Amino acid sequence: AEYTGRINRIGMGSVFWAPSYFAGSCGGAPLSIVKEYIENQQRPV
Repeated sequence: AEYTGRINRIGMGSVFWAPSYFAGSCGGAPLSIVKEYIENQQRPV
């Protein structure tokens, strides 16, 4: 897989994805709406 080497280099004690992010399905939403939603997200502080 494309990311296998990267994941293997990280090791067991590291975090690969930040726990404050979520990825989910957006069903049949138009891509323009999804893009706007993503661009307007605030980064956690």
